[in-house]
This record gives sequence, C-alpha cells and structure tokens, in this order.
Amino acid sequence: MNPPVFPFQPTDNEGPVFKAPWEAQAFGMVVALHQQGAFSWDEWATQLSLEIARAQQQGDPDLGDTYYSHWLQALEQLLLSKQVTSEPEVVARVDKWRRAYLATPHGEPIELSNASD
Repeated sequence: MNPPVFPFQPTDNEGPVFKAPWEAQAFGMVVALHQQGAFSWDEWATQLSLEIARAQQQGDPDLGDTYYSHWLQALEQLLLSKQVTSEPEVVARVDKWRRAYLATPHGEPIELSNASD
C-alpha cells in the first residue's frame, strides 16, 4: 500500500522526491512507524499540518525546501504525545546524530556508529 501524498509534499510523476538521503529516511521512518501501528494516517496528517502551519506562522516562506524538516518535527511531536519516546531520548538521539555528522568525512554517509561517546 502506497502512503498518501500530503499537501505541499515535493513529488514527481513517480511519487515523493527527496533532495537528500535524510529526507527519504524521514519519509521511510514515518511510513514504517505507521505500518507498525504507532499512529494512523489521520493522526500523522493532522500533526504534519499543525507543524507546517506553525512554521508558516513563524515566517517560513513555504518554498518546499523545509518540508521534510516539518516531517521530523511532526514525527517527534507525535511520538512524544503518544509516549512512544521521551524528550530526553529525542535530545540524546539528536545529539548523537550531530556528533556522527561532525565525525563523518565530507561526502561519506553519516552513520550513528561514527558518533563518539
């Protein structure tokens, strides 16, 4: 089953398009968590719409280049509200990704195993 296309989602004739690997990964995480029953598509669409509206109210010009940033914010908020994760876990994971990013040579894929503890 293909997930629905959401308003403002970058697409082409074959479906969603991504400017960077992390965007595809964010998309894939949402689809996988939905398929595992973590949330419904209605819950997801509502949370994503809230995040986009919040960003627009804060001055996001909504040119499409921040769309998947909204996905990440919506995913964090939805998982927090459903108590699938906690704020400290999110903060720790974001920090680990930041450390992995800083430790990864330019042009190489970022892997959590690159994060120094």
